[in-house]
Amino acid sequence: MTYDAIEAVRADRATLIEICGALTAADWKAESGCPGWSVQDVVAHIGVTFWQLQDPAQLPDVGSLPFERASDAYVESRRSWDPAKVLADYEDVSIDALDHLGTLASLDIVVPIEGLGSYPASVLPSAWAFDHYTHIRADLFGPRGPLTGPPPPDDELRIGAALDWIEAALPQQNAEAAEACQLELQIPGIRTIIFGASGGTPKATVTSADALSFVRWITQRDGWAELGGQAAGDEAAVAAASKLRVF
Repeated sequence: MTYDAIEAVRADRATLIEICGALTAADWKAESGCPGWSVQDVVAHIGVTFWQLQDPAQLPDVGSLPFERASDAYVESRRSWDPAKVLADYEDVSIDALDHLGTLASLDIVVPIEGLGSYPASVLPSAWAFDHYTHIRADLFGPRGPLTGPPPPDDELRIGAALDWIEAALPQQNAEAAEACQLELQIPGIRTIIFGASGGTPKATVTSADALSFVRWITQRDGWAELGGQAAGDEAAVAAASKLRVF
C-alpha cells in the first residue's frame, strides 16, 4: 500500500507539472475550487506540503494557528511569487521529498500531524497522494475549478492511495461521530469503508456515484445529494454522516 501511494504521488506530480506547463497567465490567477485561492495558490500549497516534510524551516512560523488558517498563511507568504517561481519551487522540493517519503514510510513509528491526528509512518505517503488527487481534480478542473476539459486519469493507483488516507484519517478527524455510530460508506465497484463504533450493523449507508464524487463529498466541497449520491438508514446517523470531513 505504502509504495503504491508513493507511485501515485509520483504520477500526479508529473500530471500537475504537465498541467502547469500549459497554463496561461489568466489561468494561474483564476479562482480555484478552494474559496479564496487561485490556481497559483493551490500549486503553491501543494509545494508547501512537501516543504513541511522536507525542511519546515523554509516556511514562515505560523505559531499555533489551526490547520486551515496555517495553510492560508503559508499560501499568503508565497502570493507575491510569479507562476514560474511557484512551479519551480514545487518541482524542486517534490523530487527530494519523494525520496524522503520512501525513507519515512519504512520506519516503524507513529507520526503526529498538527491538527490532523497521529499516523503510522507507513500511512503518510497516502496523505500526499490524497492532497494531489483532490486539489488537481476537485479544485483545478470543473465544475468547481476553472480549467476546462476532462480531469486527469482517475485510475486505481491514484484513487486507491487517496482512499487509503481517507480511511485512516476519518476516525481521528471525526472522533465525535466515530464514537456515536457506525456507518457504511460505499464507493461502488471500488471500496466500502466501515466507519465508527465497532460491532453491530451500520446505522446508515451512504453510497457515492463515483470515486471523485466521494472525495468531493468527504472533503465537504459538495453534498452527496448534489453529486448523485444516496443515503439511507437512521436519521441521526445520516445527519452525522453528512458532517464527516477529511483533510
